Amino acid sequence: MNKTVFLFPGQGSQAVGMGKDIHDEFGFVRELFDMAEEITQNHIRKLCFEGPMEALTQTINLQPAIMTVSLAFLSIMEKENVFPEIGAGHSLGEYGALCSSGIISKEDAVRVVDTRGRLMHRESNRHQGAMSAIIGLSIDAVQEIVQQKAGEGPVSIANHNTQNQIVITGAPGPVKKASEMAAAKGAKAIPLKVSGAWHSELIKGAEKEFSRFLQNIPFNKPVFPVIHNYTADFSPSDPDQIRNIMVMQICNPVRWYDSVSKMEEMGAVNYVEVGPGKVLTGLAKKILPKNTPAQFFNVNNLKTLESFFQKQG
Repeated sequence: MNKTVFLFPGQGSQAVGMGKDIHDEFGFVRELFDMAEEITQNHIRKLCFEGPMEALTQTINLQPAIMTVSLAFLSIMEKENVFPEIGAGHSLGEYGALCSSGIISKEDAVRVVDTRGRLMHRESNRHQGAMSAIIGLSIDAVQEIVQQKAGEGPVSIANHNTQNQIVITGAPGPVKKASEMAAAKGAKAIPLKVSGAWHSELIKGAEKEFSRFLQNIPFNKPVFPVIHNYTADFSPSDPDQIRNIMVMQICNPVRWYDSVSKMEEMGAVNYVEVGPGKVLTGLAKKILPKNTPAQFFNVNNLKTLESFFQKQG
C-alpha cells in the first residue's frame, strides 16, 4: 500500500508572513491563533505575519509560532478529511506529528512547545552555545571528530539530516574546532544562526523541569504510527513511554536520516510537509533512492494547499 506521511517542520523553516493567507481565509484558523495567543500570552500573529525575523527566530517565540502555523494547516487538512498513515516531525515539529495522530491535543501541543521554548531559551542564556552544519562526511566520520574534540568541552551531534549532512552542537570553541577539523577532511562547515546549542548537554538543565511539566499533559495511544526523532522508530502503544521519549528528545540527536529510511520501509510514498518552508521534503529527496516512486508535496500557503487538494481529488 502506498502510504501518506505528514512531515512537520522545526526551527529553520520560519519566514515572516507565514500563515497569513490561511489566517485571513478561514475563521477556524483565526480561532486557532486566538487559542495560541491566549495560551502563550505572546503576540503569535504579529511574530508570524510581521516579524521582525530576529524576534521570530528566538526559540522562545519560534517554537509556538511554527507550531501554530503547522497546526493551522493540519486543521484544514482534517476538515477536508485528508489524513496520513504515518506522522513525523523534525525536533519541535514532532509535537505536530503527535497531534496529528491524536496523542496530544492541539491546545497541549502549543502549551508544550511554548514551555519547551522557554526552558531551552533559559538554558541558552545560561550556557552560550553554537551549531554548525557539516556537509560531505559520513555520520561515523563526524562522530569520530566530535569524540576527539569532546575533551575540550561539550560538542556532539545534534541532527543526522541526510547521509552526509550532519549538524553538530555544543560550546562555541569545541564546535569551531570540530568544524575546522571537518573542513580539513574535505567537508563544508557552515555555522548556523541559532540562539542556543540545541539537542546538546548544554540544555540538560531543561530536562527535569520539562519532564515534570509533561506529567500533567494527557498523552493518548496513537491513531497511526509516529516515527520519533530519538528512536527513529514508531511510537510504542503505551502513552507513558511516548512521554518519556519526548523528554529524551530535547537533549539527544534528531535521527532524521534513519527516520526517513524507516518511513520508506513502512511503505511511505506520499511525503506531505505540513507547515512553513520546504526543508523536510528537500531532505527526503536527498535521502530516498534516486529511482524512488515517492511524491513530495508542500502545504505551506493557500496556493500549495489548493494544488495539493486538486491532486488528491
